[in-house]
Amino acid sequence: MGCGSCSTGGGCTPNGCKSNGSCGTGGCQTMEVHDWLSNLDMPSNYKPFQVTEIKFKGSRKEFFLNNDNIYLEIGELVAVEGPTGGFDVGHVSLTGELVRIQMKRRKTTLDQVTKKIYRKATEADVEKWNAAKGMEWETMHKARKLALDLRLQMKISDVDYQADKTKATFFYTADGRVDFRELIKKMAESFRIRIEMRQIGMRQEAGRLGGIGSCGRELCCSTWLTNFKTVSTAAARYQNLSLNTLKLAGQCGKLKCCLNYELDTYLDALKDIPDRIENLDTEAGYARHQKTDIFKKIMWFSYQGDENWIPVKAARVKEIMAMNKAGKKAPNLKEEAVQIAAPVIVEKSFDYENVVGQDSLTRLDERSRGKNNQSRNSNQKNNRNNNQNKRERIPAGEKNAGPNNKPQQPQQGVQKAQQSGKQQPNGAKPQQNAGQKPQQAVAKPQHVNGPRPQNNKPKQPQGPKPEVKAEGNVTVEGTRPEQSKNKNRNNRRKNNNRRNNNNGSENKPAAE
Repeated sequence: MGCGSCSTGGGCTPNGCKSNGSCGTGGCQTMEVHDWLSNLDMPSNYKPFQVTEIKFKGSRKEFFLNNDNIYLEIGELVAVEGPTGGFDVGHVSLTGELVRIQMKRRKTTLDQVTKKIYRKATEADVEKWNAAKGMEWETMHKARKLALDLRLQMKISDVDYQADKTKATFFYTADGRVDFRELIKKMAESFRIRIEMRQIGMRQEAGRLGGIGSCGRELCCSTWLTNFKTVSTAAARYQNLSLNTLKLAGQCGKLKCCLNYELDTYLDALKDIPDRIENLDTEAGYARHQKTDIFKKIMWFSYQGDENWIPVKAARVKEIMAMNKAGKKAPNLKEEAVQIAAPVIVEKSFDYENVVGQDSLTRLDERSRGKNNQSRNSNQKNNRNNNQNKRERIPAGEKNAGPNNKPQQPQQGVQKAQQSGKQQPNGAKPQQNAGQKPQQAVAKPQHVNGPRPQNNKPKQPQGPKPEVKAEGNVTVEGTRPEQSKNKNRNNRRKNNNRRNNNNGSENKPAAE
């Protein structure tokens, strides 16, 4: 297909027919024909067929006589005789014996071909032809504006200029007949050329303009479809398609041409399926028809109140329908159910190697989970290190220290005692109530967490003094921090109670 450079694969980037608008033929257009006789050797006395098929803009193709026996190849530009005089430029679409077969297909005789090929297109012919094609877009919009001013119910869809700029053909669509005589006068005055108006249908308009269908491919009418057959809604019914006009209609607004492609296959498959299927009368009750697989020739039925569908062969359904007409009941359909094999799931093997590691959809979630676990582990390690730093024991020399060499209390308790205002400085006299004897200044027991007051009087020797540890900062090794806090509080309370009892019983109040 296409020109020689495209057929070899060296001239065009896309695959497929290897033209796609990059070669001289203008792309994959309607009725692109492959010359399958081009590589065959012809006899020595063979005279080539004089008629050549030439393709013009859109899907227009005509036959021309090659009386001068010019050697032509498919895709070349040639200058031919125009329909009303002058010349036109087109592409060679078919040569040789295939043209004879094409003429028989179109029911065209050799006497009907009168126009001839002048020459191969020269540079001047190509420049003039390109200039004429460049005027088509502007001319079409001007013609549309003139039609709107005259309020004509028509749509001008395309314009085709002749290569010598002497004639222009306007293609339009309309629902009925349109009186465009006044329009032709105004267009002739503005464009100064001969004008031809040609009405086309919606399908032909879509074929000339082109586009992309709902299937994702180019429209069939603009690529390879040569004729248009009528499409009815019966084609959709036979294929069990929903009768939705939005889904069944193409870009032209008519029913899609592809509805006829598989219609013959469906009609052949429906020959073995009963036409009018009624409820089957069986011993277990009436069985209602649910669905049909026309290619597997299996029909599904279900009983009333039972959600399970029973597959039965179409041939057996015909027999049961004949029995019901004779007044007989068929046995239970569950006994004649077809065993349908479960679908085999084939694991797809990919022929690529996962180098980057981005084939997992949850790869980002796994990363976030890993980061959370790392942060948790680091927090646990930090907490352990802090606990180990807090587990500092009191030195052995300070355990049996005297009253003046007591372990230093934490600074936190001192601050709390100062805030409470209960701490008394050393040497200060306590306030005395009226009518009481002066007593020796005895410091009241401070807050549990605060520091102890230092007494100048010697105390009675007592047993081994319990070890006092600061709350919250020092913990006994092998115990939990909360348990050590409770023990420290209890020990402080016991010591304070003993000290108060000794001061009240043995130490008498001294005179001031």
